[in-house]
Amino acid sequence: MQGLVFEGLPESAIQLVPTRDRSAVIEMLKMTDYIDVIVPRGGKGLVGLVQKEARVPVFAHLEGIVHIYIDASADPQKTIDVVLNAKTRRPGICGAVECLLMHKDVAQGWGHEVISALIAQGVTVDADISLQSIEGTKPALDQHWGHEFLDMEIAAKSVNDVDAAIAHIRLHGSNHTDCIIAEDVAVVDRFFERLDSAILMHNASTQFADGGEFGMGAEIGIATGKLHARGPVGALQLTSFKYLVRGHGTVRT
Repeated sequence: MQGLVFEGLPESAIQLVPTRDRSAVIEMLKMTDYIDVIVPRGGKGLVGLVQKEARVPVFAHLEGIVHIYIDASADPQKTIDVVLNAKTRRPGICGAVECLLMHKDVAQGWGHEVISALIAQGVTVDADISLQSIEGTKPALDQHWGHEFLDMEIAAKSVNDVDAAIAHIRLHGSNHTDCIIAEDVAVVDRFFERLDSAILMHNASTQFADGGEFGMGAEIGIATGKLHARGPVGALQLTSFKYLVRGHGTVRT
């Protein structure tokens, strides 16, 4: 409220609903005459309720099931730096990586160093059978794929190539943020072309999935839908359009 007053805007431009009762939320979801858009922030239960019941347009994502694919062409040091930051900087945010996919050649070689580095930082690694020989890993279960840990835990899997990584992400991802670590431009282009996540990254930590980091100012959420805003949602993305047409008795033939 202080910010509104400071900028000379009406203090009533922001209003608080004085209840946390879910029945009030359900009522708001029906108020198409008064509310233009709803951006739910909260747990999976709340967001799921909003997406299911809303008659008002919604910008929302249910989960940030974020993947990083390590290609055979990846640089080992870049990989370790990016993966550690993407998982451990703030493991509880929606941009934190939750699943690590490794090209089979990496998994059989220097990829062990990536897994060991995660474990050394206190990360629990739920590994598929091809990676379970690495000391400190735990066997991955079916429920670990497509799971949002929001904690110091990550699933890890070996895949044959970028197409197998894409297939896994399509099956288990949430269209939030996904990343490829690679030096092969053709592989990067394929990853970018074949996935439809709101944010795709190359050789960069997924923790950059943030409106402020994108130069958009403060965000109130990341939208994974198709219309009309996608990715970080801030003041610009909440702005719609009207068209002002001026004429001088102009008529159309």
